[in-house]
Amino acid sequence: MSVRAAWLLPGGTGPGQTREDTRLAPVGTMTPDGELTTRQGVIPGGSKFAATGAGAMSLQIGVGRAAVQGTLAQGAYPVAVDAPETLTFGDGSAQFDRIDTVVLRVYDGLFDVSGQTLAAVEVVPGAAAESPVAPTLEPACLPLWDVRVPAGASAGVGGIDWGAALTDRRHYTVAVGGIVPRGSLADPGAYDGQYADVDGVLYRWSAASTAWVLYRPPAAPVEVVTTGLTVTSGWALSSFSARRDGKSVSATVYVTRTGPALSADPNLDDTHVCTLPADWRPPGDTAAIAGDGYGFGEARVEADGQIYLRAWSPNVSIGTNANVRITAGFVQ
Repeated sequence: MSVRAAWLLPGGTGPGQTREDTRLAPVGTMTPDGELTTRQGVIPGGSKFAATGAGAMSLQIGVGRAAVQGTLAQGAYPVAVDAPETLTFGDGSAQFDRIDTVVLRVYDGLFDVSGQTLAAVEVVPGAAAESPVAPTLEPACLPLWDVRVPAGASAGVGGIDWGAALTDRRHYTVAVGGIVPRGSLADPGAYDGQYADVDGVLYRWSAASTAWVLYRPPAAPVEVVTTGLTVTSGWALSSFSARRDGKSVSATVYVTRTGPALSADPNLDDTHVCTLPADWRPPGDTAAIAGDGYGFGEARVEADGQIYLRAWSPNVSIGTNANVRITAGFVQ
């Protein structure tokens, strides 16, 4: 038995549920789709229910696991396919194409007229038409693939072009609270606040808008610090303030020169001034600007938080008691 379903009664025309079925089937709380219903879909992981041409009119469906929702009274069935299944399609009609749907189906004689208690991978034929559409499915049917069967197709005339005939109908379900992978924006969300990963972009289902909305994380609260900066010998701290908005940091330092005047030489030989607090440092060396109202210069903030004056206006010295303002901005 390659198609296994949990929560089926033993007996009937099928084997019912064995212990092995229960171990393989994805038993657990899947995403709720309503008060008593579950979002049916494929359980992610590997190449689940992959479709591969196996002959002119034959298609092989690979292994996988899924949750299949029946009627409201039935609930959802965990199902596992543990060996590939090969399906054969009927010949094409004489005049028009048709679309058949490959489904994962649960038969439960307590709720349907099948008289069976089993799960199966099978083909639901569509109607041939000038503009064919996929067939309407019964409850407890999970669509996996649509197959367009051309008019006149048969094994004797080349069969179905599997490279062009398949349309992926698989959609996914996960445990409640999980992110639905590689979903489609055409699939409605199950509940307000559900997340889906669509081609690597995160979306959030808005019940108010009945639409998937591009997820934008809320902005982190702005942080401000005025303490924790240390100055080196020859300098006194007047004030310090740093502000972090998200990952952007801006810092302003006012210091007073208490040591000897610094030369008017534009090159200040990397004069160490102060060190930023540990949580307020750049990821790498970054430039800063400095000034004292008479001259202006360049500073450098290093990854370890140390700030150096590097260059100054020509012919302008930084005298004792000069008040120097250093401003830096960087992204952490």
